[in-house]
Amino acid sequence: MLRRLNRRPPARGEHVLYWMQASQRAEGNPALEHAVAEANRLEKPLLVCFCLDPRGEGRQARHLGFMLEGLAETGKCLADRGIAFLLRAGPPAEVVAGLADDAALVVADRGYLHGQVEDRTRLADRLAVPLVEVEGEVVVPVETASAKEEWSAATFRRRIARHLEPFPTSPAQRAVRVRSADDENHETLGLDRPADLLRTIGAAEDAGPAAFTGGLAAARRLLDRFLREGLGRYATERNDPNAAVLSCMSPYLHFGQIAPLEVARRVRAVGGASAAAYLEELVVRRELSMNFVRYNPAYASPACLPAWAAKTLAEHAGDPREYEYALVDLEAAQTHDPYWNAAQRELLVTGKMHGYMRMYWGKKVLEWSSTPEEAYHTLLTLNNRYELDGRDPNGYAGVAWCFGKHDRAWKERPVFGKVRYMNARGLRRKFDADRYAARFGEE
Repeated sequence: MLRRLNRRPPARGEHVLYWMQASQRAEGNPALEHAVAEANRLEKPLLVCFCLDPRGEGRQARHLGFMLEGLAETGKCLADRGIAFLLRAGPPAEVVAGLADDAALVVADRGYLHGQVEDRTRLADRLAVPLVEVEGEVVVPVETASAKEEWSAATFRRRIARHLEPFPTSPAQRAVRVRSADDENHETLGLDRPADLLRTIGAAEDAGPAAFTGGLAAARRLLDRFLREGLGRYATERNDPNAAVLSCMSPYLHFGQIAPLEVARRVRAVGGASAAAYLEELVVRRELSMNFVRYNPAYASPACLPAWAAKTLAEHAGDPREYEYALVDLEAAQTHDPYWNAAQRELLVTGKMHGYMRMYWGKKVLEWSSTPEEAYHTLLTLNNRYELDGRDPNGYAGVAWCFGKHDRAWKERPVFGKVRYMNARGLRRKFDADRYAARFGEE
């Protein structure tokens, strides 16, 4: 999906500029390929710019280190295609506007969160040349899938299914006609010393390095292994954190290091019940989260909840809690529940919590907080600070789900009201929860 963000006339310019943000890859990137096509049409070189924005709240070295690994790979791949890659520090609207002084036009990829939308709006207003936005982080464009916020996965599934036959195709990689000159004088930050870059933008170091390597090559290695070893058991074992059947694609999808369409097409080619189950998560559930943040401006607060959930939680806000924990205790995995502690330690150690445990983890924070509002804030804080895919539409939707979003009413009980409840007995029925707790036990 391509959209013009302003109505400025084209300029003669010296180059076409692609501001890369959401799609941090050199392959399977619709915005990049559109920028190449425009540069070829105008017979000009293409410059790609990425901005390290120091304004981001709670930016962790964990996330940025992973991202820089991916950008280093992307920069090399772009250079091989004859495309200059510039890394700058500063607010995107300012940095990109400066580079656009000599541009014929500017291309941007699409993001859905408030900050991403605001950056593009500010840039569109500042530019004297056209700004075109290209959507590439979904299988089906958000507005094509639905023109409104969807109530649940069931309603969204029916709408998006109409656009999956025939299945969408990946953009073709175009040859670059005018290569960026090797001696072109554009100031750029070096990716060979990532620690210096992290200090430059003031990255926090509350979380240690994650257990994942960033970049498209690493993503493809994990995807290859998943297709060989995990997908066949995914339908039956995906909710067992002791079974190594997950793809671990979420960090790579969050940073745009691999195209969701590439993952979807490779899984779909395998076929079968497990492929269908995986595509339900990748396409329906993940893109429902894009629908959520696109159409619900309150996606980062309890104000996003459906009326029934907000009402029942308010009615039970004063219920006594058997246990209450402060953020500092939860962050340190210091609760009475060994399963919850193990999930939190998995997050601290690896940067990624198993999906089923992530649901349990969220439900228990609601149960152990003095108010639903406090629980919501705690979950977003921990999710965004430690998960490699923090600050992602999927994460915001996942937290909201713990409070009733995209769900239905259940049997009423203390604290939760009619919001879905989860307990330790349910974990033990599904898998060997004690084995999981032992894997991430206290050292």
